[in-house]
Amino acid sequence: MVETVVSYLLQTIGHLGYVGIVALMFLESTFFPFPSEVIIPPAAYLSAKGSMNIYIVILSGISGSLLGALFNYYISRILGIRFLMKYGKFIGISKRALAKSSRFFKRHGAISTFVGRLLPGIRQYISMPAGVAKMNLFAFCIFTAFGAGIWVGILAFIGYAAGNNPQIVKLMIHRSYVYISVFILIITAAYITLRRRYDKRI
Repeated sequence: MVETVVSYLLQTIGHLGYVGIVALMFLESTFFPFPSEVIIPPAAYLSAKGSMNIYIVILSGISGSLLGALFNYYISRILGIRFLMKYGKFIGISKRALAKSSRFFKRHGAISTFVGRLLPGIRQYISMPAGVAKMNLFAFCIFTAFGAGIWVGILAFIGYAAGNNPQIVKLMIHRSYVYISVFILIITAAYITLRRRYDKRI
């Protein structure tokens, strides 16, 4: 099943090129269940074969992620959390996922927009509480692009190094979450420490 999906995506990305990557990553960043783990690695594999440029693949992945995040941001900003909680199920937004991302945003503030892009099950929804809170748009784009850039970069490296081998790609992605978790803890601790020092000076 996995090999069939990867094969299909290779053909799709090969046909649509970078526009296909942007479109698929846009879907992945909204509320459609389309994981980036099956988008960027195949594209990076095509880069390793010389069919695509790895840097444009990464840029396309970041662009698609940011566009999808902006879509969720504006939908949430316009409709509000109560509307999404009540009617979100009709467009694939579960109350559980929305509540989880909202708690994460309230707990960690703006940094959660960056950190959330690195967490499975959170990255698709973290833009929604940011929209509801009417987070500064420029800051939202910067944090989102930075977080998406790290994640897309990791996937691109894995796809480039592992090639067209779904089992190895899956294993490397699984292992990467260990390093990502450590990185998130360090970044969050550093942010909280700097924030407290800043608040004391005011």
